[in-house]
Amino acid sequence: MSVLSSLRESSAPPVAVEIASGRVSAASLEWRGGQPAVAVHTIEPLPDAALVPSLTAANTHDRAAVMTALNRVLEKVGRPRRIGLVVPDAIAKVSLVRFEQVPVRSADLDQLIRWQVRKSAPFAIDEAQVSYVPGLRHSDGQEFIVSLARRDVIQEYEALCTEAGAHAGLVDIATFNVINAVLAGSGAASSAASSSDDWLLVNVAADSASIALLRGPHLIFFRNRASDTEGTLADLVHQTAMYYEDRLQGAGLVRVVLAGAAAGARLGDVEEVRRSLESRLATRVDTIDPRTAASLTDRISAAPALLDTLAPLVGILLRDRDKVTA
Repeated sequence: MSVLSSLRESSAPPVAVEIASGRVSAASLEWRGGQPAVAVHTIEPLPDAALVPSLTAANTHDRAAVMTALNRVLEKVGRPRRIGLVVPDAIAKVSLVRFEQVPVRSADLDQLIRWQVRKSAPFAIDEAQVSYVPGLRHSDGQEFIVSLARRDVIQEYEALCTEAGAHAGLVDIATFNVINAVLAGSGAASSAASSSDDWLLVNVAADSASIALLRGPHLIFFRNRASDTEGTLADLVHQTAMYYEDRLQGAGLVRVVLAGAAAGARLGDVEEVRRSLESRLATRVDTIDPRTAASLTDRISAAPALLDTLAPLVGILLRDRDKVTA
């Protein structure tokens, strides 16, 4: 799923780059016997506050530092001219809207969706880049997953890539591509995702945490919360679970996946976080492992922080193979 910008390339990008708070990372894949493997990866740290994700304000506060890191990662992955760009969840507002009748003409649907989300937008809808994909079909109508971001914020990230000599043909938020990595993989989490069972993804970043509830491959709930908001991550997950049971007719979560906690998310010990979530949900919690979707070469070690960093990169690179259908 790409809901931040329309796909302007006919095929998946050869290299994925993520620009996030605290780091710039990149990866590429190669195919071995018809199966994907991470061929190259690299991570460059960013100084504190060099890039601060925001829905309503400029994100880049030390452009020179961000450009230096971006140029370094692009150099290490072969100076690609076309990339898939992963950006922070916090720069977009994601909503699920439902219509009993869906207009036949795409222009009419676009206008209807803009009208529906304009009241909740934290800025003028004329300043927004609004994208959407069909979601789950219900008995009372069709759901759409709608994402809006300030156009100048998206252009800010695209301009960084352009200055570094890379065209961001696809721009998407991190959590959607972590979901894509799960869907493209194998194993218990992927099996749950490919069925009609309900599962939960908790994706943690340095600046925020996102909660995604899915019914098989279909997104049914999304929330992003700033890391400085009152309450613990376990509290947020527990509140989401209550909403799931009360409002979404949840029959029970078969799997919970935790991502991002090891990659510098300032949450302390990852195992402690995992156990805390298991206690609150009374459900097994697994940490993300993109190796179920793309293997690692022998020379790449599989530290938990690396697996967290690779997950959204692998997800965007495999988006044409299996992607969240929302």
